[in-house]
Amino acid sequence: MVITFSGVLTGILLVPVLGAVVILLLPKEQKDAARIIAAVTTGVALLLALGVFFGYDVSAANAAAERGEVYFAFEDHVKWIESVGISWHLGVDGIAAPMVLLTALAGFTGVLISWGIEDRTREFMAFFLLLVAGVFGVFVAVDLFVLFFFYELAIFPMYFLIVIWGWAKTREYAAMKLTLYILVGSVVALVGLLVLYFKAGAATGTGDYSFDFRALHTAAQAGVFDQPFADWTSVSTARLWFPAIFIGFGVLAGVWPFHNWSPDGHVAAPTAVSMIHAGVLMKLGAFAALRVGVQLLPDGARAHLPWIIFLTLINVVYGALIAMRQRDFKYVIGFSSVSHMGLVSMGFATMNITGMTGAGLQMFSHGVMTALFFACVGMVYDRAHTRDIPSLGGFVQKLPLVAVAFIIGGFVSMGMPGLSGFVAEFPIFVGLWHGPVTEPVATWPTDSFNYYGAIAIVAALGIIITAAYVLRVVGQVFFGEFDEERFPAVSRITVYDKIALGILIFWLVLLGVYPKVMAPMIESGVKPIVSMLGG
Repeated sequence: MVITFSGVLTGILLVPVLGAVVILLLPKEQKDAARIIAAVTTGVALLLALGVFFGYDVSAANAAAERGEVYFAFEDHVKWIESVGISWHLGVDGIAAPMVLLTALAGFTGVLISWGIEDRTREFMAFFLLLVAGVFGVFVAVDLFVLFFFYELAIFPMYFLIVIWGWAKTREYAAMKLTLYILVGSVVALVGLLVLYFKAGAATGTGDYSFDFRALHTAAQAGVFDQPFADWTSVSTARLWFPAIFIGFGVLAGVWPFHNWSPDGHVAAPTAVSMIHAGVLMKLGAFAALRVGVQLLPDGARAHLPWIIFLTLINVVYGALIAMRQRDFKYVIGFSSVSHMGLVSMGFATMNITGMTGAGLQMFSHGVMTALFFACVGMVYDRAHTRDIPSLGGFVQKLPLVAVAFIIGGFVSMGMPGLSGFVAEFPIFVGLWHGPVTEPVATWPTDSFNYYGAIAIVAALGIIITAAYVLRVVGQVFFGEFDEERFPAVSRITVYDKIALGILIFWLVLLGVYPKVMAPMIESGVKPIVSMLGG
């Protein structure tokens, strides 16, 4: 039975899937046709994503938040497997809509950056489109079974893209490490999700079980998950299962100490896959942890986020310090990604509107920035055939646009005013200083000690360290003397590369100059979550 069907979000999902199928039906010799189909399908998905983003009704979302409801735009809701409560239910709230746009941007620019791939081009483009479709599915899913299905689907093509087209030295190790870490984390999260499913269904008294987010959210509002998990324990379902769900999904977000799959995966992956991997895939973990963990288990969030925020602090400072010590150009960006994703989880852990809005902005800003970084690294490596930073130098003479793009990405990474990094990171630190909207638990922050303020002060060290390693890399790779003997024939970047860089830079500047294009939207998505937390 069709309840509502706009078709836009289903279209965003199906376009890359259909593109992948068409590409696989092509003869393997038709490489240009595979590239064109991939570019067209991701381009169509980008246009649809722009329509979703600019067509999102912020005022309707705010009105729903005032009523204690979660607003989903462009809904597609079709009953599917009614016996177990599974439906094809898609929709975007104020947090998901920017993530859909981010995925479309990374997908389209990733195809352009990969235009020169000659090894099994058909298969590469098909797997890449399936990866993009899987990522889209997580962000638009309202039914949590559908969310988990696409969460796992995104891992499948990622493994093959790394193990077949990745860096020969580490691709098998990195692909297996990535897959095992994410699968173990997702299995733990799935068990927690099933607990919520059965708990909410049993509470109805009619056996009305459902994976639909709205049904589970209604159960959460009614306090179903705040009740004891079982007769033999007084601990509530929320407090017992929140760590499993949040950290299970948080493995993909790179939460310390489950982060070390991430830099290896970034480095081993081909350039376009690194752009999706670091720029978007890590956001799946953060998004799912917020959607399933914080939004459905607010009592568990209040109890556990005050200690989880300490793990995110380690992410921020430790990741930046390790990035500072790297010689490999790509590893610098890999560990930088771990550091900046710590800020996303830290923003969620503030449990207030300011910090959580900053976290949403940081997810988009970091996604575009990291895609830009890895695109630049890939362009240098493709021409120099080395990523050893001390061996490079003077590449601004040969690749001036790449140098400019990397410097802009570096400024974003440092939180320079006028760029997206500043408008994302500043609210996170302000939210940290103010702390949660309600006291998490009696034994946590008191008036005599600003625990969250102390976290903010220490986390600010990450900004200083980030500036240090970005300036070091820029100086050693792009400035200084160029070694003509070692790099005798450095070709210019292609027009496709220029288009990709231009698109990514545009959004970093636009969000920095005019944050109103996105901040109110994310805030409208955060309000219902903060309301559930008691604010």
